[in-house]
Amino acid sequence: DIPSEVFSQMLDIEEQVIALRGLPPNGEFDRALITPAELGERVSNDFFEDYTPEDARQDALVLAAFGLIEPDFDFFTFYVDLLSEGIAGFYDNETKEMVVVQGESFAGPERITYAHEYTHALQDQNYDFKNGLQFDDEPCEEDSERCAAIQALIEGDATVTELEWFLAHSTSQDQRDIQEFYGSYESPVFDTAPPFMQDDFIFPYNQGYEFVNSLFEAGGFPAVDAAYNNLPVSTEQILHPELYPNDTPILVTLPDLLPILGEGWTLLDENVMGEWYTYLILARGIDPDTQLDDDNAADAAAGWGGDAYAVYLSPAGDATALVMKTVWDTSADAGEFAQAFEEYASARFGSPTGNLMWNSSGTVTLFSLDGDQTLWVAAPDLATAQALLAASQP
Repeated sequence: DIPSEVFSQMLDIEEQVIALRGLPPNGEFDRALITPAELGERVSNDFFEDYTPEDARQDALVLAAFGLIEPDFDFFTFYVDLLSEGIAGFYDNETKEMVVVQGESFAGPERITYAHEYTHALQDQNYDFKNGLQFDDEPCEEDSERCAAIQALIEGDATVTELEWFLAHSTSQDQRDIQEFYGSYESPVFDTAPPFMQDDFIFPYNQGYEFVNSLFEAGGFPAVDAAYNNLPVSTEQILHPELYPNDTPILVTLPDLLPILGEGWTLLDENVMGEWYTYLILARGIDPDTQLDDDNAADAAAGWGGDAYAVYLSPAGDATALVMKTVWDTSADAGEFAQAFEEYASARFGSPTGNLMWNSSGTVTLFSLDGDQTLWVAAPDLATAQALLAASQP
């Protein structure tokens, strides 16, 4: 049970957030205080009832094909550990429950977390994450780009709101508590995460905050509300708020490449990479020697127009093949990416063995630039790579 003086603080914070954010409460929800130990148990049970070790193994193979992690990285254990360490509270839109992880007391860090998480309850009550925004497991698996953009809106909004709450309502004791908390905060699991994952984990909060803050500065919370009725659809729009809402992704398709790969090959994953992950591939690979500097990678990924990728697994399960086709805003943007990719591939795979061709430890990588389109192909041998390249060209 929640102690009465904590409960009354929660009610006060709710009233303050309602007034600041301007969204009316519109539905019931439960409040829960849990211990860090209970959080670990809940994360394992709730968050991962739909995510299996086999899913985690496949995710690792896909991300390894793009150089972001080692293929044997244990995603499953890592996610459980990371979420147990990194969560101060959450709103569960399945159970309509506000959960705050209790420290020694309900102090500054818990109070500001409550303001953030209560914003999520108001968002869900007014816009309906699952049925209104289509922000749910199934549609998100089909279009991860769209969901990354919606998550950035949701978290960016809650972050702007929590900061507005902090400026308007935090006590000097809250401020001391929060300063002390962050002064001694340690995150050993996060600190050992692959570089791309560290950046991706904070993308909805960091870049999401920048995106929502640009709306907020232009038109206050009414401008933020308008975004829920005209959702951002790509990480490109989040990274470049000036491109929202008019610059929408170009639909790119790939043919079925299984007939080329032959019997026993299986499709591991197909989706859209988006500007953000294109940047991460160039700047945040698992091998520090392959990482382009941030500005170079960001410039190369900017001008993204749309893409499609597919990753396949060999019959023995010991090799992958990938195809990634990207359409750029202009042929100059495509050329800029091609130049950056050449630098990246030579760092990752060694000196080219031909024109835009690399051969490294059982993987042949080919790249082509054609007007405003680029194509990246990798396969276990040259003949297969060339066949994939030919089949995927316009």
